[in-house]
Amino acid sequence: MPRRLLPTTLLLCALPAIAWSAPTPPPAPALPAAAASTPSASQRPRIGLVLSGGGARGISHVGVLKVLEEKHIPIDVIAGTSMGAIVGGLYASGMKADQIEEAFKKINWTSLFSTRVGREELSQRRKEQDFELSTALELGWRDGEFRAPQGAVSSRGLDALLRRYTLPAQDISDFNRLPIPFRAVATDMETGQPVILAQGDLATALRSSMSVPGVFPATEVNGRILGDGGLVDNVPVDVARAMGADIVIVVNIGTPLAGRETLNSAIGLTAQMINILTEQNVRRSLDSLGPRDILIQPDLGALTSGDFDKVAQLVDIGEAGAQARADQLAALSTSNTQYADWQLATQAHKLPPTQLDFVAFSGTTGTNPGRLQPQLESKAGEPFDPAKAERDARYLAATGDYAQTDYRLVHDSRGDGLLFTLEDKPWGPTYLNAGLDLSTDFSGNSAFNVKLSLNRHWLTPNGTEWRSIAQIGEVPRLFTELYHPLNWNIGLSDDWFVSGWTDGERRKLSVFNSNGGDKVGELRRSQLRIGLDLGQPWGNLGEVRVGPVYEATRSAPLLASSADVLASTQETWQEMGLRGRIVVDQLDYANFPQRGYRFETDALVGTRHERGERNDLAWVESQATGAASWGRQTVTLHGEVKAANTTSASTVGRYSLGGFQQLSGYQPGQVSGNAMVFGRLNWYMRLAETPVFARGFFVGTSVEAGNAWLDYHDIRLTGLRYGGSVFLGADTGLGPMYLGLTWAPRGEAGLALVIGRP
Repeated sequence: MPRRLLPTTLLLCALPAIAWSAPTPPPAPALPAAAASTPSASQRPRIGLVLSGGGARGISHVGVLKVLEEKHIPIDVIAGTSMGAIVGGLYASGMKADQIEEAFKKINWTSLFSTRVGREELSQRRKEQDFELSTALELGWRDGEFRAPQGAVSSRGLDALLRRYTLPAQDISDFNRLPIPFRAVATDMETGQPVILAQGDLATALRSSMSVPGVFPATEVNGRILGDGGLVDNVPVDVARAMGADIVIVVNIGTPLAGRETLNSAIGLTAQMINILTEQNVRRSLDSLGPRDILIQPDLGALTSGDFDKVAQLVDIGEAGAQARADQLAALSTSNTQYADWQLATQAHKLPPTQLDFVAFSGTTGTNPGRLQPQLESKAGEPFDPAKAERDARYLAATGDYAQTDYRLVHDSRGDGLLFTLEDKPWGPTYLNAGLDLSTDFSGNSAFNVKLSLNRHWLTPNGTEWRSIAQIGEVPRLFTELYHPLNWNIGLSDDWFVSGWTDGERRKLSVFNSNGGDKVGELRRSQLRIGLDLGQPWGNLGEVRVGPVYEATRSAPLLASSADVLASTQETWQEMGLRGRIVVDQLDYANFPQRGYRFETDALVGTRHERGERNDLAWVESQATGAASWGRQTVTLHGEVKAANTTSASTVGRYSLGGFQQLSGYQPGQVSGNAMVFGRLNWYMRLAETPVFARGFFVGTSVEAGNAWLDYHDIRLTGLRYGGSVFLGADTGLGPMYLGLTWAPRGEAGLALVIGRP
């Protein structure tokens, strides 16, 4: 699931560190033809704009640009680092300040840095894994060793953003030929030397300059591993001078040193150390400023490098910082006519219409993306559509196999084409996940399970996958599935599949008398299920499956209060039949969803063999969930209806209720039968404070109603039981976590701690 970027993490990691060597100035370039033809260009000093790095604080650069435009100050060259490179590069490509501001305001910065695309866009196969265990903590096994992701967050969203806004300049490989000559500063992570990016792909250059170590994966350009430019030159004054600037306007938005109150933790001390080392880097650049140069340092106060959600405030502060230098800036103003000529000469290039002759892939060595091409919106023979290309890049990213999914228009012997550049995850294609399920009611009733998941992708060029889950603890379990896409081009989709699977578990169940009365015993139930499914995914909406299933079940008593209970808990039966499953899932999160819906129905028709008798068997199990939010307030409604035609007088029915939010106030399994109805209404509010290693804190309450019956003919809504809870929750890297008070009118009050999905 997508996770919110932690401000603390960004504050730590987005800050540039000390320079190991001074940057080597590049030769001064010539002005592009358009700028050289501007009448005023030879009659005034060349003005260079220098924009520093600093994470979200760099959004204040946009406010400075607005003031420069207001005062008719033309910019001849731009040099930027990290976030300063991004703002400067977009401006150099022809975007105006108000366009950049509007673009930044529209961005969902939380999802921009998510480790994967929005859950709604995932295939159903990937969505289902969210209900097994959290995918936030993912390791890999490759070349005989365990590997971990190279960055704390994904750069996919940032890559797509930069690609979208630099498309008009995508044919310009020499940054001297941009509407405004431009340089981005990066760091060679092998040598520690500065790398001045003056040519190549603009989007890649901007991303390379902001390859914050530990946050974003490094980029590789021309055989060099590039990291954040702030490591060597956070305020690249020397780069702007080397480009021929006579006067530089420097905007420094670096993070100031923190106070004593932040130095009481390892995180605070580490951040302070980085700030101290960075300050030496910045100070050298600022000391080189002359009397004609202008230094703008917006008063950003306590705003951090992670405050991307404060775009309007940051832009306003940037404007105020520039206005404070109004007298100095006034000397650089030009007339209306001169500025209009400069604006005309530096406007963005127009992307010409392009008819696609082909769609191709490059970069990947461990996958076969050609298998996915029929599902892409971009087609050969159709016009290039940037929106379609971006959706296709997200679709490829949603497979979970790529660290980067980028696209470019290219021209070669085949004609004009769309090339998707895919970078395999360095820790794939064998993925490992771990999870924890824990529950206790502080009355001695506890359960504890540890889960380990192994997913092996691309066993064949068709995309065959092997997925296994092993669980130890209260409920030992082993599940394994071999999933093979068929590439059939019939029906609603081009991607049918066949799946063979087996699932075995052993579970300890409590036995209660009178369907919800006192506990009278315990039994151990062992189950083995084997199935073979033929299915079809419905894009990212859901999927359908159908196939034969065989199930064997055996119950053995562990504890009984009487001979009758002992006899009734010793059971063995087998079931077999044809099962169908339909699931539609558009929830934004599996845990604490804030919008969307999910519906699933499983049904089986077959036979049941028990005690030498054979009987017809049919069952149906349906459940649905819907979520809607208003601000930080969320309401969810969940309902379940399950029924089987079996009339076995088993002490423990096929379905059960009880436990936290499954009829709170009752013990797990206290209400059971061969048919059940259950409904739950939840309200929760996301708290402003973001916990470490979690998506968010939530406080909420639930109201629940349900019951179970031995025979489905006895279902009555008039006989429902009720329960409820008040809880504090968090969506963590281990799964959902709850601490709640529970109560039921016919049950009892209690305190519950739940982690994961017991």
